[in-house]
Amino acid sequence: MHALDVDWDHPTDPHPGPRLDHVRAYVSTAGADGHLWHGVRTLLLTTLDRTRDRAVRIPLIYGEDAGRYIVLASGYGAKDHPRWYRNLVAHPEVRLQVGAAAFTARARTATPQEREVYWEMMTALWPPFEEDRAAARPREIPLVILEHTG
Repeated sequence: MHALDVDWDHPTDPHPGPRLDHVRAYVSTAGADGHLWHGVRTLLLTTLDRTRDRAVRIPLIYGEDAGRYIVLASGYGAKDHPRWYRNLVAHPEVRLQVGAAAFTARARTATPQEREVYWEMMTALWPPFEEDRAAARPREIPLVILEHTG
């Protein structure tokens, strides 16, 4: 299956629990409930699962700069990159929902220069990202830039 053949409108959501509750509230209210989560803005990222050829969706905290969306693949400080990050490395075409707006985007890992600029912005938005960085060592947490494509 190619990314263009993906059923982006019917993705697999997280397992039951707080993430699934967040996604369901976000989708059912077009972001009115869920866009703001614990005082920070979140988006829904849908990627193509690199092993199962299906769309999967997850909520993530984001920053924004010049129309680009910035997310961190912290995985709560896990030793391995989260599945969603490994998915977008394999298939960079993704779908985003930001509030009520849903659109396609292209994902890429930030350059070292972009990382310097955006890491500070992201940890200012959500200070626990610094704790995740310490827990993840020696893994470097990827910073991802999502650029609107349509």
